[in-house]
Amino acid sequence: MIKVRNLIEWTDKLSIGIEEIDEQHKVLVNLLNRLHAAIIQRNDTEVLEEILDELAQYTVIHFSVEESLMRIFNYPDYEEHKQHHKELTLQVVELKEKIRKEKLSISIEVLMFLRHWLTHHILVDDKKYEPFFVQHGLQKTWSERSWAGKIWDNLLK
Repeated sequence: MIKVRNLIEWTDKLSIGIEEIDEQHKVLVNLLNRLHAAIIQRNDTEVLEEILDELAQYTVIHFSVEESLMRIFNYPDYEEHKQHHKELTLQVVELKEKIRKEKLSISIEVLMFLRHWLTHHILVDDKKYEPFFVQHGLQKTWSERSWAGKIWDNLLK
């Protein structure tokens, strides 16, 4: 088996400072790293599609959590952020369909798109809401893993 370096290394730079969201972002980073390793190791298309499906499913869940927090805290840029989520989700769905219909392989270019998509969304869009949430009472850390986090931890084992 080929030893593969991670496509994205988690660093404090990617942290938005809210533990629940950071943990979800780490799952997304891990999924991209798994996809990258599968491409480099020349895994079957089915394996690549499974990982891409997991990425798409987890992204929808993650976006739902963010949007729920935005509604709860009455985040002023909710509609704009939600629109970014909708656009990003649509791009991933279109990518999945294109790969399936045209029997395309998932290329390094596709992976670079996904890496840019994730890091840009975290560093630009998500970093904007952290100060607002904290100012309005959201706890930055938890004493116990959230129910959503526990579910995904078990599913990803």
